[in-house]
Amino acid sequence: MNGFIALVCTGLLLALRNRMALIYGFVFPLVFLVAFLVLYRHEPVPLILHMGQLLTVTVLGGACFGLPTTIVSERERGVWRRYRVTPIAAGAVVGSTLAVRFILLLAAALFQIAVAVAVGMPVPAHPADLLVAFVVASITFMSIGMLIAMLADTVPAVQALGQCVFLPMLMVGGVAVPLSSLPEWTQTVSSFLPGVHAVAALQSGVAGGGLREVGAALIALLGMGAASALAATRLLRWDTRQRPDLRRNASWLVLALTLWLLSGLAGARRVERVAAEPISEGEVITDYRVRRGAAQPTPPAQTVARSRISGLAAKEVPAAPALPIETTAPPPPPAGWQSVGSAQFADIAFDRLPDDTGLVSPIAAPAVEPNATVAVQVETIRAALGRWPPGKVDDPVQRTRNLLFVAAVPDVLRIEELERFVPDVVFERLQRDVSREELAKLLYWVAMHPQEGDDAAIRLLEPLGLPAVEGPTRAVRQRVTIYALKLLSRLLARIPASAEPVGAKVTPPVLR
Repeated sequence: MNGFIALVCTGLLLALRNRMALIYGFVFPLVFLVAFLVLYRHEPVPLILHMGQLLTVTVLGGACFGLPTTIVSERERGVWRRYRVTPIAAGAVVGSTLAVRFILLLAAALFQIAVAVAVGMPVPAHPADLLVAFVVASITFMSIGMLIAMLADTVPAVQALGQCVFLPMLMVGGVAVPLSSLPEWTQTVSSFLPGVHAVAALQSGVAGGGLREVGAALIALLGMGAASALAATRLLRWDTRQRPDLRRNASWLVLALTLWLLSGLAGARRVERVAAEPISEGEVITDYRVRRGAAQPTPPAQTVARSRISGLAAKEVPAAPALPIETTAPPPPPAGWQSVGSAQFADIAFDRLPDDTGLVSPIAAPAVEPNATVAVQVETIRAALGRWPPGKVDDPVQRTRNLLFVAAVPDVLRIEELERFVPDVVFERLQRDVSREELAKLLYWVAMHPQEGDDAAIRLLEPLGLPAVEGPTRAVRQRVTIYALKLLSRLLARIPASAEPVGAKVTPPVLR
């Protein structure tokens, strides 16, 4: 025990004397914190929804870069070979190295949390749960770091292997880029990477419901950590001249790989399936008119909106491949919003709207509840919406458009979590203002006239606790069109058939 404590104290002293280690351990995480603070500057509560990601980056960098770099550099200098001939047990040598790294990781995480609290983030909701999640995540990533150290012969090799672990988890593993912003295939890939489970476990302690919500994530982390530790133990070497005997330990490595895959399958049940459509801000689909016959490619939103308003000739719309399309004439456009009826509703292809769980215009499912932080923001918007002047203007079309702006702005700014819950609050307010039949007509009219009306309301959102939008508003208007059609589809499913105008020939479609 005395030898173990002496090694820990020595390791800490050496780490504190290493300027580069201090920079990578303490300054590097702060760079990510500042970057996230700037990137999500529009969120009312700074960093609270991203602290799990930031802490994961801290652990990932220290465990998968700092730990193996230290081990390999010492092994190159013969330090570990000399440890082997001392009376200190091998387990004490390895354990002291891991203990030193964990102390450094914990200190860096506490420093990062302190800075986040200083810039406005609340104190973590479940400190004890956060500590448990941090310990589990640290064990997992340090086990991976040990495996890297056993496979690498030199420090440059550590950097190369570390990047192979670090970058995939940052880009498609849910660490730096939210899974909701990525294609659907990344949901499957990320479940086999420990980063996404570490983010979930850590975030649950910062602003979630605690560890009871992320049991599968903890199981996945522990399984992946055990698999890495098993492989690292079988390949343990004390001298650079030793080579990792992969052939002799093939059966153990297969066992470790199997355990890793099983852990990924267990974690896949927790990973949220996000159908993120690869649509850019300028190419959001807003042409939802029914195409009779085979489906057609959708022209860009800007061209569609322009053709509807200005009555441009068909030759100005991007040409589509020749497909068998029934040449049934569309119903004549209504003279005003009061004239909208079933014929216009039936001409909308609601099944072509972006999915509610996707990147564009998300709407939370009825059974999904916001976390405590988001719930406060949602209630603030709900309480203030009834007093908001743009939501009380006399013109019903403009009033409807203004309220839809409230849902569109968080979506465009990508205020994560909050953006999913605001549309239902807006829908509640709209249904209080007018009858269902009139609201259906208003939503249709706003959706079909995306460039009309005044957009000054998007610069008056501070009373609702939302940031104002400056500059071009085209993206916001596109989102208004999508949200208007999504709310219309929900509304049509609730209007009884007896309320439809006389002579309606087509039953309005229901949202799939």
